[in-house]
Amino acid sequence: MIFNSPNPDVEIPVTPFTPFLLAYATSHPDKPALIDGPSGRVLTYGQLVNAIRYAAAGLHARGFKKGQVFAICSPNLPEYAVAFHAVATLGGIVTTINPLYTAEEIATQLNDCQARYLLTIPPFIEKARLAQAKSALEEIFVFGEGEGATPFSVLLQSDGVLPEVTIDPKEDLIVLPYSSGTTGLPKGVMLTHYNLVSNIAQMRPSIDFGPDDTMIGILPFYHIYGMIVVMSFMLYVGGTVVTMPQFDLETFLKIMQDYRITRACLVPPIIVALAKHPSVDHYDLSHLKQIFSGAAPLSAELQAAVSKRIGCLAVQGYGLTETSPVTHATPNDRDQVKVGSVGPSLANTQVCIVDIGSRQLLGAGQEGEIWIRGPQVMKGYLNNPSATAHMIDSEGWLHTGDIGYVDQDGYLYVVDRLKELIKYKGLQVAPAELEGVLLQHDAIADVAVIGTPDEMAGEVPKAYIVLKPNRALSAEEIMSFVAEQVAPHKKIRRVEFVAQIPKSASGKILRRVLVQKDRETSHS
Repeated sequence: MIFNSPNPDVEIPVTPFTPFLLAYATSHPDKPALIDGPSGRVLTYGQLVNAIRYAAAGLHARGFKKGQVFAICSPNLPEYAVAFHAVATLGGIVTTINPLYTAEEIATQLNDCQARYLLTIPPFIEKARLAQAKSALEEIFVFGEGEGATPFSVLLQSDGVLPEVTIDPKEDLIVLPYSSGTTGLPKGVMLTHYNLVSNIAQMRPSIDFGPDDTMIGILPFYHIYGMIVVMSFMLYVGGTVVTMPQFDLETFLKIMQDYRITRACLVPPIIVALAKHPSVDHYDLSHLKQIFSGAAPLSAELQAAVSKRIGCLAVQGYGLTETSPVTHATPNDRDQVKVGSVGPSLANTQVCIVDIGSRQLLGAGQEGEIWIRGPQVMKGYLNNPSATAHMIDSEGWLHTGDIGYVDQDGYLYVVDRLKELIKYKGLQVAPAELEGVLLQHDAIADVAVIGTPDEMAGEVPKAYIVLKPNRALSAEEIMSFVAEQVAPHKKIRRVEFVAQIPKSASGKILRRVLVQKDRETSHS
């Protein structure tokens, strides 16, 4: 069956993204839009709008045109939004790059999307120049100053006169983040102005951020979650975003306290710290009204634990880069929270659960692959029609590669990734479920579970465990702890203690790194 959103459809304007997003700015020019957390530097809504116009005019004077690609490789700063919307104003396309990438990885992305310019920060200029040597990049811009790069501030010294640009919101791209999708190497995700406008409009009835809210901007803006839910949606509702260039727990907690943060969009690794780290007790987080978790599975136990410790509501949402990103969100209402669920689908969003083998539609409570259909679904993968066809079928359904089920009330539960499921004697075991169980142990700081080859069973679950400081726990104790709580086929059968779990910047466990490590160890 097809599950429709419990939220009524909303009207989605067919309009360019930037003017739609900044409607609030014109009537509240003196309100802080973005604040640099470490320094306290403020960018008001009026300053933001003016800076966007001057930067766009500066880019235009350099010959930057509609349809051309501008890369941003920077940590979170208030000026990130200026650059992003200056490019968008001209009908250009922003491709966002993880600043921790190697020069080779940066060059690969620049070449794939044929980026003309790159914007970075002084510590990354040398890496940017190495990438430039391997690409067709014309010029490097820098926030601040750096040898071999043009200061971004130069663009702001323009005459502020903008060209006439006609944008077709449903066809013209605005952003090109990179995602592996369900398989393979990273691919450029083509998102249009209409995709992003749709997602903002769809979120409005479900997510109650408002002008009185202050949001922590720790999620990287190069990642779709930080870009849209934090940097964009907060500007749309007229709130304030306090940016952090990198995560450090003590700095994070101090900023949360000093700026009286009311909303925190986070990922599970940070939520683990909030639920378990002793430093949390030394800071006043009483202004925090809500923690919103996304980008990776959050166990019901951890969701309940952080809510209890901080004294605020903790809710989950779900989405993909390919869906701009949000498809599901739990309302900020205690009566509508189902612990462990990512909530019902947003307005204008349909969901179906499909049997992995037969491709038959399943009913409520039945597990299968999650398929999504709605106006936030990407246009496709850049220069990769075969990957696009693999991801989006002829009826417009996007095949997420995630396993889950929808309950009788339309709430989605994400069990795990399709490609990460462990097959134990033909039975499916979800790593995220076992990770949730293990994180309940008070001696365990972090964990990841993978399938490791086994001659008898095909695969068995193996746990990589990070212990809390000064805590001791044996592999046997860990296996017994899990065995008491799960079905026999889900038991942890191998344990390895590690210093840390490899994760992406958005908080997803890099299981392929652990799988590779496991394979190399078993063959050595």
